[in-house]
Amino acid sequence: MEPPHQTPYEDPDGQPYEEPYADRPGRGRRPWVVGVSGASGTPYAAAVLRALLAAGEAVDLVVSRAARLTVLDETGGPFRDAHWRDDLRRWLAAGADGRPDAFAAADLGDVRHWAAGDLAAGPSSGSYPAKGMIVVPASTAAVAGIALGLSKDLLQRTASVTLKEGRPLVVVVRETPLPGPTLRQMVALDEAGAVVLPAAPAFYAGATGIQDLVDFVAGRALDAAGVAHKLYRRWEGELGRSR
Repeated sequence: MEPPHQTPYEDPDGQPYEEPYADRPGRGRRPWVVGVSGASGTPYAAAVLRALLAAGEAVDLVVSRAARLTVLDETGGPFRDAHWRDDLRRWLAAGADGRPDAFAAADLGDVRHWAAGDLAAGPSSGSYPAKGMIVVPASTAAVAGIALGLSKDLLQRTASVTLKEGRPLVVVVRETPLPGPTLRQMVALDEAGAVVLPAAPAFYAGATGIQDLVDFVAGRALDAAGVAHKLYRRWEGELGRSR
C-alpha cells in the first residue's frame, strides 16, 4: 500500500520547507525575526540581516507596507512579496553608499519571508519557535504600536508576542528629535523587557566610511540580542588605537 500523500509546507513564494514544529530534538528551526518598519535606515536592516546569516542563524523577515516605500527610495529597487528572494538578494548586496555590488550574494536558504498583512503567519503565535526579534529600523509609529500592543500588522503583532513570551526584543529607533509621547513609549518598552537601541553610531571604532557607521549600529543591535559578529572593532581601553 502506498503511504498517504502529504502536502509539503511552502513558504510565501511556493518553495517547500521542513515543518518547523516537528519534534526533532536539536534539529528544530529557531529563527530570529527581523522586522523592518518604514523609518529611514534600510542599510541598518541590511547589515543586521547579513550578519545574522553570516553567523549561521535562521531568519524570518517581516517588511512593513511603509518600509517597502523606504526600501524603494533608499535603494532604488522594490521589495515585492512575489519576488522577495530576488529583491532581498539585491538589497543585501548593496552598500550603505549606494554601490549595488558592495557585498557578495547572500545565501538565503534559511530565510523565510512573511507578508506584513498576514496575521495568521507563524511568528504571530507564541508557540512559533523563534529566538527573538530585532526591529530595525523602528519608526515612531512602530514604537507606539508595539508599546501600546496595537498589533495592527504582523510586525507589531510579532513584537508583542516576543515580549509576552519573554524573548529578546531589540527596537532600533531611528528618529530625531524624539517628542514626549515617543519618549514615554520607549520607557514603556524598556519596562516591558525590550532593549531600546537608538541608531546612534560611535566613532571610536575607527570609522572611515558610511558603512562602518551603519555596521556599528547593527553590531550593537546584535550585541543586545546575544548574536556573535565582527561588524566593528570593540573598545579595549586604549586611547587613539583607531587612528
